[in-house]
This record gives sequence, C-alpha cells and structure tokens, in this order.
Amino acid sequence: MAPQLSRGTSRDAELRGDELSRLVTDITPYLEPVPPSVHPWCAGAVVLAGRGGTVAVHEAVGWAERYASYDENTDRGVELPRERWVPMRPDTVFDLASLTKLFTAVVAVGRLELGREVAAYVPEFGAAGKRRITVGQLLDHTSGLRPELPFHDHADAESRAKLLWEEAPVVAPGTERIYSDLNLIALQHVLERTTGEALDALVREDVTDPFGMYDTRYNPPASWTPRIAATEDQRRPWARLDRGPLRGTVHDENAHVMGGVAGHAGLFSTAWDLALFCRALLDRGGPYPGFEVDRPWFMGALAGRGAAGHTGFTGTSLVIDPGTGGFLVLLANSVHPCRTWRDGSAPRAAAGTRFARALGVA
Repeated sequence: MAPQLSRGTSRDAELRGDELSRLVTDITPYLEPVPPSVHPWCAGAVVLAGRGGTVAVHEAVGWAERYASYDENTDRGVELPRERWVPMRPDTVFDLASLTKLFTAVVAVGRLELGREVAAYVPEFGAAGKRRITVGQLLDHTSGLRPELPFHDHADAESRAKLLWEEAPVVAPGTERIYSDLNLIALQHVLERTTGEALDALVREDVTDPFGMYDTRYNPPASWTPRIAATEDQRRPWARLDRGPLRGTVHDENAHVMGGVAGHAGLFSTAWDLALFCRALLDRGGPYPGFEVDRPWFMGALAGRGAAGHTGFTGTSLVIDPGTGGFLVLLANSVHPCRTWRDGSAPRAAAGTRFARALGVA
C-alpha cells in the first residue's frame, strides 16, 4: 500500500511552528555568498518537512536555472538574461545523485540474501581478492573497495565490467568502512544478473510504483525539462567529461556513460516524492538499507538519536527520524554552474538542527 501524505499545519504535524517557519529563511542566505565563501552554496532550493502523515512545510526559494555557463578565468557564473531565469518551484525535479543508492539498496534488500557472497551471484566479481565479499558488505560500505573507478573512460559495457572484476579491495573486506560508488554498481550487476531485468525496471517495480512516486525516474523525458533544476556547465579540467551545461541529463559522469541508469546515481525526483519514500520506510519500521546513521555533518542536531539519511553530490539530502516519525528533505542545485562552488554541508546541518528543534528533540 502506498504511503499516505497530506498537507497540513505545524499543529497538525505536532511540530513547533516558530522553528519550522525558519527552515526556509535559514536556507535563503545561502543563495548568496556567505563569508568566507565567495560563491553562493546554491542557486535555489526546495525544503520539505513533516511528521507522521502530514507535510507541514513545502516551499521553494531561488532559481532552478540562473546561469548559462561557467567562466573558469574569472571563477564566475555567466548569468542568463534576467527574464530567462527559471524560478525554483515546490515541484521542481532534481538530479538526486547519490540518493539513488537508497533505491538500489531497497531493491537489493527485497531480492537478495544479505549474508551471501556476491560471487555466488556473479562469479566474475570474485576475482582479485573479492570472493568473500557479501551483499551486506556492499550495502554498508565495508567491502574494502575504493570510492570510485573511471568507468567514464570506457565506452562499452564489457570493458567497464572488466574494470570492476579486476579491482582489488584496498583493505580487507569487513574491516573498515569506505564509502564507495562501486558497492552499489556491483549490486546493480547482481540484481540485473539474478532477475534478468534492468535496474530502472526493478526500481520502478519495487519502489516508485508501489510508493506512488510518479515523478521519480531515470532518464527523464524532454517534457520534464522545463521543471528540472540545472546542474553543471561540465567541462574539463574540473569535470571528467566535456558536456557543457546540463539540465535533465544525469550529472554523474559514470552514470552518464552507463546510459543514465546506475546503482549509485541517475535518478531524478521531487521533494514530495522523496517524502513519500521517507514515509514508506518509516511506516515499515526499518531496516534502512544504505542509509547513513547519526551524521552531524549533514543532520545537525537530529544526529545522535538514530536518525538516518543520505546526501547527493548535486546538493540533495534527506533525513528520517524514526523516534518521532519526522522527515526532512532539502534539495538544492549546488553544482550550478560549477562543482567547484560546492562548499560543505552547513545549510544541511542547519536545517537538521532547526527541524530537531521543531520536533522538540533539541
């Protein structure tokens, strides 16, 4: 059964209205440079927060598209004519980046045995010292694999797979947590091999359709472009590919070369759809596969009580608080017009702390 959400007041959600109302005003200053930074954290953002079945805040600030390109000589964004700036809207669609990992994880938990060795599903994966890595170790990032590989330099799927098969762990599996895109890319191989279906179909069958998330998908159609937040003017040397300004095309270079469908990145979605995702997981009562737990650097004062969440490179994040049933989604285009403008997670942590106060836990 799809999760049920409705719009309501802070009182309906049993949240402190004075704190909740400041979620949006807190993020607004980050649309302009905040010293010592010389760049804004983002051009625009969408903030959503709620508790139980009630969404009490769902607002947009700033711009979904403001810049035509990036000038590396001046380290400035080249702005579009003012009349062509695209306002951020509550239903703006964002490139989720690594929030995609959560969807792959949910599919994996429902279809695979967590204690089973990955090589039992995909024998090629067992090469180079990876034979004993389990599905669970991929999910909790204890496989020992490094963070990423240059799949974007390999045009064909066979050579990209070979790159992963030949990769050896940098530490013994099960001994250390190393956050890695490779874990979720490996899970994609396992899921597609065992089911005979592509990952995008599995995510649709297991997550987005059952949860009623109809604004969430890989490779959004051209008809969605007018409401998609822009990301980067992607050029070397700061990027790994020369693709120019991106809007509606996946930002992650490895996901791009994989056809836009990857275990670690590639999904596009809205704040409301992500609230449905949060609510569905809270309704199930856990586990929360692939989530980070109690991370103050982006959760603020929500951390320390079992809060679970994740961030995405493009400026996306979500946090759920199982103890109260609260959920917070902050989506921003912080790589617009260039990834070099990304400057930490202070706005995310501030939002987490503000929401913790609204929940009455800080």
